Amino acid sequence: MKIKSIITALMITLSSSSVWAKVSPVEVQKLGKELTPIGAQVAGNASGAIPTYEGGLKQNKKANPMRDIFAHEKPLYTITHKNLDQYKDHLTQGQLALFEKYPTSYKMPIYPTHRTASYPDNIYHKARKNASQAQLVDGGNGIVNFDETVPFAIPKNGLEVIWNHISRFRGGSIQRNLALIPVEHDGNYVPVKLRAQLTSPQYLKGGFDAKKDDNILFYYRSSVKSPARLTGNVLLVHETIDQVSQPRMAWAYNSGQRRVRRAPQAAYDAPSQAAGGLRTSDQVDMYNGAPNKYNWKLLGKKEIYIPYNSYKLADPQLNYSDIVQPGHINQDFTRYELHRVWQVEAQLKDTERHIYSKRTYYIDEDSWQIAIAEHYDNHDLLWRVSEGHAMQFVNANTLWYASSTNYDLLSGRYLVELNNEESKPFNFGKKAKRKEFTAAAIRRSGR
Repeated sequence: MKIKSIITALMITLSSSSVWAKVSPVEVQKLGKELTPIGAQVAGNASGAIPTYEGGLKQNKKANPMRDIFAHEKPLYTITHKNLDQYKDHLTQGQLALFEKYPTSYKMPIYPTHRTASYPDNIYHKARKNASQAQLVDGGNGIVNFDETVPFAIPKNGLEVIWNHISRFRGGSIQRNLALIPVEHDGNYVPVKLRAQLTSPQYLKGGFDAKKDDNILFYYRSSVKSPARLTGNVLLVHETIDQVSQPRMAWAYNSGQRRVRRAPQAAYDAPSQAAGGLRTSDQVDMYNGAPNKYNWKLLGKKEIYIPYNSYKLADPQLNYSDIVQPGHINQDFTRYELHRVWQVEAQLKDTERHIYSKRTYYIDEDSWQIAIAEHYDNHDLLWRVSEGHAMQFVNANTLWYASSTNYDLLSGRYLVELNNEESKPFNFGKKAKRKEFTAAAIRRSGR
């Protein structure tokens, strides 16, 4: 699949000075050798705390993906406010802020590191092909010569790293049942339950259509199941690759008005659907959408404790009340491991407006998935901290979020995304028809 047509690609390549250079053939040869097929370092770290990558967990389509395969392991140690100084070198500013905000309750259980991320062979093949030919254009807001996922396995700048996150493989097509839970400072909450379908055009019934899907990264639809005041509200998104030349196409169906409206505001810092004002539209999936409002700086790699192999947090035997508590989720159900991450800083351009003036992202090298995000207000004060609790879904051969959290350090409120009480929370392989992602379809589903 080529994200832009060949003609458009050639015109931009010939006329624009903003086309990034491709990596050399010598560098591409490192993939599958000293680098994993999608670009992580194969070797472990000097101390041995981060092991050598050995291929991750093998796919097992019949396995229960929610089973905690590391249930027998105990924490190596637990970081608390009392021993914080001992581990500061492997913590982010956002994590340190959570310890300061909740000194008596916040903690991080640290477990042995397992590099479990694994993907289908065709995804590895595409990543290698992309590494030799994909290029950023339009000031970094679009890609040419790109096939589906991981355009820049050997990144040279922050924009390429963030594009790897935006376009990473998430199973191809999936239906989810989940709960978005805005939690008040006293711990009170009302879950908002959603059904969502995310499908990349290659996995639609009928397959990829070069005319209709040329600039489409994925199709997305979500409908509210409860509470009653929101039931039937539907959001539809056609996620474009280059959202500057072709903005994200979005529609919203309001069940009270029984009308479908275009929703161009469903982007950037507009409030996210059903999130209680605790998450912007571009914070969904930790970060999504056009990157044009920020200057992106690659700060290099670090070894950080990040949420990983979070099977315990996804346990279907847990109730939401077991996890949700005032201030932050119950950290007894979390799992942190030492992993190498790419650190990227986004600074708001002088010509742009957004509620966040600066953002820092920590991206897992084995999956290109954002693990931690920090968001600063317009006075450059740390405002919100997000964590993506990752796990490898062995049935779908992909790593994704078991849960995510967004903490507001000023109000003491937070948003957590959970699935424990839902039936069929992750239905990978649930393909959809193209006609399901139309305005008429969301009007019908809203009723």
